[in-house]
Amino acid sequence: MTRRLGPGSLVIATHNAGKLKEISALLEPHGLKCLSAGSLGLPEPAETGTTFVQNALLKAHAAAQASGIVALADDSGLAVEALDGRPGVYTADWAERQWFEGSAGRDWFMAMGKVEGMLQERGPEVSRAAAFHCVLALAWPEGESAVYEGRVAGSLAWPPRGTLGFGYDPVFVPAGMEQTFAELDPAEKHRISHRADAFAKLVAEQFA
Repeated sequence: MTRRLGPGSLVIATHNAGKLKEISALLEPHGLKCLSAGSLGLPEPAETGTTFVQNALLKAHAAAQASGIVALADDSGLAVEALDGRPGVYTADWAERQWFEGSAGRDWFMAMGKVEGMLQERGPEVSRAAAFHCVLALAWPEGESAVYEGRVAGSLAWPPRGTLGFGYDPVFVPAGMEQTFAELDPAEKHRISHRADAFAKLVAEQFA
């Protein structure tokens, strides 16, 4: 049986404020105090895995061992059907600006434009189907771990719409809806997102 979380602190292995906010909101009802790896000054490990599961486990174990506290890592990304599942595990990398492109940091509009440009190169009939994937990995300092996977299907819109999300949210329209993730009320997004799907599985096993 998977080891269960007890009350207390949980390190969220991220330096992304948006991701920390979403995860904290999902865990708040279960009495866990969420701390970010960034606030603890923990380094970000190199994400050398080739799958979401590998990267999530890598980050969770690194944070748990460095902090001595149970850690939760999220590895998530956008998989576009017509692009053979890309950007996938390289979802964030596609937003990285190079030194010759100006200031350092991530440019999500650039990343969204790259996806759109690649789709347009494939012609007007190209499939715009896509899905967001999320893997949540729990790791204990002693080395134990558990993994939970979630997914939400949808399609890509252009141009980007909405200001409420982050990352690729302004171009992703979940199946059966007309608004992008960035146009949805955050509570509604939390209810239907890939992260919510993975969290439902985590909660069912950890807190049921």
